[in-house]
Amino acid sequence: MRFGVLGTGTVGTTIATKLVGLGHEVTVGARQAGNEKAAAWAASAGDNARHGSFSDTAAFGEVVVSATNGGHAVAALRAAGGDNLSGKLLIDVTNPLDFSAGFPPTLAVCNTDSLGEQIQRAFPAARVVKTLNTVNAFVMVNPSLIPGGSSIFLSGNDTDAKQETAGILREFGWSDNDIVDLGDITTARGPEMLVPLWLRLFGVFGQVPFGIRVVRGK
Repeated sequence: MRFGVLGTGTVGTTIATKLVGLGHEVTVGARQAGNEKAAAWAASAGDNARHGSFSDTAAFGEVVVSATNGGHAVAALRAAGGDNLSGKLLIDVTNPLDFSAGFPPTLAVCNTDSLGEQIQRAFPAARVVKTLNTVNAFVMVNPSLIPGGSSIFLSGNDTDAKQETAGILREFGWSDNDIVDLGDITTARGPEMLVPLWLRLFGVFGQVPFGIRVVRGK
């Protein structure tokens, strides 16, 4: 399968590297074609790795992953082009973090809206699924880093898109017991609002991999 990953940071390149390792063709996109980070990643990741502009990347991908800074996610997707996203599965792993007051950041949107919803409204023809935003990049693609596992959440309006996303998560190593379908895209508010808790836990645990697990009784 062909994937377009928007974003040259740790999250984007970690997901892209995992996808290449699974045998997929992947283009990593930046604002400008020829971006040094994107080019360096493609040079190191093998024959199935490419790089280009946001527009190039979205046009290439059968599935597009939004992995830019959350504050710039909608703008990056506009640069990618609505026509290039139309009808495609658009996996959103970003968080609407506002660093203007320093660290830890606050949420730029919460309670009555979410970044996942904003993306779906901006690109109504895309099939947006929110997931993977409650763990760090390395756990996203290797959940076995957490003994006992972590829950991971899906939010989206399109049932088939969520099933396709769950299949990708299984390729990454997530089990069916770990994947929790919360419902439509409005439910993205929940996992996005878990991120302030995640940041406080990061302050306690540091670089040790961790996640948030939902424990259910019988």
